[in-house]
Amino acid sequence: MKYDLSELMKNDGFLCPSCGRRHFGGLGDCVIRRGALRELPGILGKYGAEKPFLLCDRDTYRAAGERVTSVLRESGIPFSLHIVERTKPAPDERIVGEAVMYCPPDADAVVAVGSGVLNDTGKILSAARGIPDIIVGTAPSMDGFASGTSSMERGGLKVSLPSKCPDAVIGEPEILSAAPVHMIRSGIGDMLAKYVSLVEWKIAALLVGDFYCETVADIVRHALDVCVKAGPAAVKGDPDAAAALTEGLVVSGLAMNYAGISRPASGMEHYVSHILDMRALAFGTPADLHGIQCGIATLTVIRAYERLAENEPDRERALRFVRDFDLSAWNARLSERLGAGAESMIRGEEREGKYDPEKHALRLERILDNWDRIRAVIGELPKSETLEAYMRSIGHPISFGEIGVSAEDADWAFRMAKDIRDKYVLGRLLWDLGMPDGIPS
Repeated sequence: MKYDLSELMKNDGFLCPSCGRRHFGGLGDCVIRRGALRELPGILGKYGAEKPFLLCDRDTYRAAGERVTSVLRESGIPFSLHIVERTKPAPDERIVGEAVMYCPPDADAVVAVGSGVLNDTGKILSAARGIPDIIVGTAPSMDGFASGTSSMERGGLKVSLPSKCPDAVIGEPEILSAAPVHMIRSGIGDMLAKYVSLVEWKIAALLVGDFYCETVADIVRHALDVCVKAGPAAVKGDPDAAAALTEGLVVSGLAMNYAGISRPASGMEHYVSHILDMRALAFGTPADLHGIQCGIATLTVIRAYERLAENEPDRERALRFVRDFDLSAWNARLSERLGAGAESMIRGEEREGKYDPEKHALRLERILDNWDRIRAVIGELPKSETLEAYMRSIGHPISFGEIGVSAEDADWAFRMAKDIRDKYVLGRLLWDLGMPDGIPS
């Protein structure tokens, strides 16, 4: 299904022909074209904003913040400005607190100039204050522009906090294309992850009854296709390709809003990235941009699925494995590898009970009964060789070793990814089958 962004953004949503629900995007305006920054005053006026608060860091201020302030001054719009001085600020309690403390009481809109961390922080701030949120993108580096959540680090755990869908996203192609190429590759990697997330969404619907919508899945597939085609030119600095990549990333975020869950855009590959981030936060181990880690993890996960599809389930092996599984020992290993962040994961399992033998036995029977269908869904993934060739062609890393992550850390990230959220992903399927160490060599 090809998408028309203006249609997808209608205030009354659209009635879905697949699932019968009315899907709402939540994004009011998306302006990704030459001269987009000049439209900021009009967009502010549309939302009744007269005293916006600008949030930047040093890099994004140089990339676009100076131009934003010039546009506002020329239009006679008073504003306040805060520049985060830290290099590579983390998406944590500190930056949220900093934004809250520097946002004036009379500010009536947040304008977050940047991507990733600043985007997520701006959404949290605007939600807390009950004022409009406008994003001026500086890099097509991630798919969270239009999502209604913020990916943050809280108490050592990577969490998706409910915040709000922004009211507007503005992107100037020349600014987006001038972003560091590593950030552009990160955006492509975040989109490549959709190959896995869409397949896992369908498998989860089959095995544990998750809501699934083929229309939303088709929208994401089209956005993914747009981004993959734009990728080679985008990494070479082509403004039109960078704009196409950014629009695809925006649509991916909208898809999560349509579905009301993150399923259309994230799966096992995202959780591998989250584990690496949590370990880096706890112990200072290497970590890279989220999208880069997601891209590498996507290739890793697809290889694992390929190997899995070549096997037949073994009921006795699975039951024996679960019978011998030592949850206490596993929780101790989580704490050892992830530090304080593991505590939330352990508490989550106490609520979820995914390791309960009786629940496992029921899931196992569904797996056995539907194995041919599961294998057919796995067949919808691209071949790992094809994906690897594409990633090489755009200069995207294909192994965790290339970004400084040790083989041991990558291995444990794969095993522990299933514990991040109550979401049925490859790690849980492998555990249910008695093959929790199913990472390919």
